[in-house]
Amino acid sequence: MNTPASRLRARNLRTLAALAALFGLPLLIAFFTYYGSAWRPARRVNHGVLITPARPLPPVSLPRVSLAAAAVHGTPFRGKWTLVYVGNGACDSACRQALYVMRQTRLALNNDMTRLQRVFLASGDCCARELLAREQAGLEILDAAGPAGTALLREFPSPGREHSLFVVDPLGNLMMSYDARRDPHGLLGDLKKLLKLSHIG
Repeated sequence: MNTPASRLRARNLRTLAALAALFGLPLLIAFFTYYGSAWRPARRVNHGVLITPARPLPPVSLPRVSLAAAAVHGTPFRGKWTLVYVGNGACDSACRQALYVMRQTRLALNNDMTRLQRVFLASGDCCARELLAREQAGLEILDAAGPAGTALLREFPSPGREHSLFVVDPLGNLMMSYDARRDPHGLLGDLKKLLKLSHIG
């Protein structure tokens, strides 16, 4: 018998079913999409561009740009994490901006700053010594204009290189690049994570 009570009960059941579908259907769709298809959400936890596979940098002997002009034997990228800038030794405005970001990022690491070194690979016109000595104390400047330097520079991606900073791990592997014109907090965040997780360098 279709009594008012049974009609009310049926209406309540329909309302309950609608509410269950409203909250349960998105969960079912999400579950099926994640586990029942090839689609996966992008997991981007780094701010830089990963260089995959990482590139082992060849051992080189490059002249160090200093008053003593001593040679650097073996690879200059082993034993520490390294931020690298590749550019013309005359150091234009893009170069100065990139080196500034590199210096400030290292300083912001506080206690871990000694685990990170800064290297400027000068590809020619070496070098604006007075400017670099005044503004970039502690920067390792290597003259990469010779044949050994040319072979090394080929390992660094060239598009947009004048605005790029590169990360090399303590084993000498080129692994990341960053656009120095972007917010440097991303670079700092990635370096903090790398240093925290790393048991070397």
